[in-house]
Amino acid sequence: MRPDPEDQDDARAERPSKTRLKQQSHALQALGAELSELPDDRLAATPMPEPLREAILTYRRTKSHEGRRRQLQYVGKQMRFADEAPLREAVAAFKLGSAKDTLKLHEAERWRDELIADDNALTRWAEAYPRSDLQRLRSLLRAARKDAPATTEQRSGRGYRELFQFIKPWLNDTDDDVEQESADE
Repeated sequence: MRPDPEDQDDARAERPSKTRLKQQSHALQALGAELSELPDDRLAATPMPEPLREAILTYRRTKSHEGRRRQLQYVGKQMRFADEAPLREAVAAFKLGSAKDTLKLHEAERWRDELIADDNALTRWAEAYPRSDLQRLRSLLRAARKDAPATTEQRSGRGYRELFQFIKPWLNDTDDDVEQESADE
């Protein structure tokens, strides 16, 4: 008896196309490559099957281009057996944390430049961060203004860098970090 053509069409409709399977495979390989870029502590904390973890660690150790390409394909194959959601979350959390850190550094640089350029910025700083050591900040400002480069090609002096180091902890989300750093000095 011959199979019913309508049953074959239904089976084809349910099955993903070869192109779709390749796209999924490439997406899994890309996720595996992003996972391999995570720091060791984050990778260790990420829940994943042990064969996948070993494949990623081997990928990190592989030096040759062709070896890395083939190992990445193997990582993609092992990704099929893992739950994607926590892996994508781990990568996204790492990228978001990195972006937040970059924004904080830019904000610290902005504060430093404003404080050096404008005396009114010190008043705004005192209003925003009333528990900061204003006497030390004024001292650092005097030193930074002496060290401020005349042109952008020159390196900045010690006072300029120390002012940045003073500002940076105050921009953290918690005041506990600032209190701890102030106590350490």
